[in-house]
Amino acid sequence: MNARIGSDPETFLVDNTGKFISSVGLIGGSKDAPMDIGEGCSVQEDNVTVEFNTPPTNDEDSFVNSINYNLNWIEKRANELGLTVIHTPSAVFDDEQLDSAGAKTFGCEPDFNAWNYSAANPRPMCKNPNLRSAGGHIHIEAPDLNKEELIKAMDLFVGVPMLEFDTDSGRRKLYGKAGAYRPKTYGVEYRTASNAWLQDDDKKRWVFKQTQKAVEFVKAGKQIPQDMGIVIQTAINKSNVKLAKSVMDWSLTV
Repeated sequence: MNARIGSDPETFLVDNTGKFISSVGLIGGSKDAPMDIGEGCSVQEDNVTVEFNTPPTNDEDSFVNSINYNLNWIEKRANELGLTVIHTPSAVFDDEQLDSAGAKTFGCEPDFNAWNYSAANPRPMCKNPNLRSAGGHIHIEAPDLNKEELIKAMDLFVGVPMLEFDTDSGRRKLYGKAGAYRPKTYGVEYRTASNAWLQDDDKKRWVFKQTQKAVEFVKAGKQIPQDMGIVIQTAINKSNVKLAKSVMDWSLTV
């Protein structure tokens, strides 16, 4: 039986000139009180992004359908405002779009590094205060599996190969370093992935399948050797596509 997988990705709004527009006051919902939009889904304003939540499922079609249900709702609301939705991992906003409490508020819960004995990751700092990022966080219901090993496997099967289509290094200045996760009572939240996998249905299906591969890897008692772990971390943190290719070649042998 497949593990149940959910998600809480973020996305951006732009106007007809391509200018990034803050979601504050436009969408509704908040971290403390997400807005229910039906079908087990919800939306919320998170800093300047629009975040949405999907219910956990062990079925690939249901996973994709829930994501698209959310995106259709968000796109309809955006169109009502004369805006469009764009799935890019990072964006630079004009000053006036950041002149609100919501746009200056960042999530305060720490996340952790599975490669560093689950040490808390430092609060992100960036030289450009107008840079914002959008994650594509994946939630995995697997309470009986070792959380750190599962996150390392997610780096192997999701984080590294995502570098083939996620060429944006801006987000990694803030979030999305290798091994980033939050422990949950039901399993884990994998936080390394950006929102780049929202760009089409093939990528959404790929994320579901690759996440299941990571689960099966850990279920089988497999572990990533220390030297390969260093390569994985370097590939993700440095956006090194050449190293990523070597990791993907190795993953075919395990």
